[in-house]
Amino acid sequence: MSTLNTFGAAVERYFAAWNARDGDALADAVAAAWTEDGAYTDPLMDVRGHEQLAAGIAAAHQQFPGFEFKLTGEVDGHHNTARFTWDLVSTADGSSPAAGFDVITLSEDGRIISVQGFLDRVPGV
Repeated sequence: MSTLNTFGAAVERYFAAWNARDGDALADAVAAAWTEDGAYTDPLMDVRGHEQLAAGIAAAHQQFPGFEFKLTGEVDGHHNTARFTWDLVSTADGSSPAAGFDVITLSEDGRIISVQGFLDRVPGV
């Protein structure tokens, strides 16, 4: 697995999970994006497994209702690791209080094993 198509598909599933709002849709999107013991770590969250991942995503939606995560720029990767940038964008007015970049490691089936998230812009900082 070393093609950008594989990375692009993984990142699409990743954003689908982060933008899912309904409990069942969120659970399905997390399962499609991450391995069963997949992990997500950033300065504000450190979770592992589908249940914790879904809870962390739901908490982000509670903190930022009406916002979506959007890919900015291109996905870059090699071997089983990719990086990309994102913005958190208001669906109402296009404002973006947060932005960052993530580094993902993929399993053989193309699902995420781990995410290391970095925050470049956060509200109030």
